[in-house]
Amino acid sequence: MEDSWNDRNPARVALGYSIDSIWRIRLECFSGRGAIEAFLARKWVRELDYRLVNELWAFTGNRIAVRFACEYHDNHGRWFRGSGNESWEFDQDGLIRLWIACIDDHPIGEADRMFFWPLGRRPDDHPELSDFDL
Repeated sequence: MEDSWNDRNPARVALGYSIDSIWRIRLECFSGRGAIEAFLARKWVRELDYRLVNELWAFTGNRIAVRFACEYHDNHGRWFRGSGNESWEFDQDGLIRLWIACIDDHPIGEADRMFFWPLGRRPDDHPELSDFDL
């Protein structure tokens, strides 16, 4: 999932979710791939140069908990770090049918950034979240 999110292609990301996937994020709750694509398209117009790192936290059966951090800037050049937890529940085809995210966003100075790889997939040798004490 991390790779597709770092490519920032809403249609590609949505393919990892079931057709009737349910999302809960901040104040929004919606379902379906079309709604996922629309949400991500809006997100990445506001969150520029977005970079994400996921780290598996726990799993059992068809459920996974993930810790994450992302960095992005707005159209005024102000940088932010979002971090939190996600809960994923998979269907029988391995697609995410339920995605729940708890996210905190904080302004950061450009000097406080941690994710500097070129836009796209995170390099294999890039540190994990635990390496940053996030």
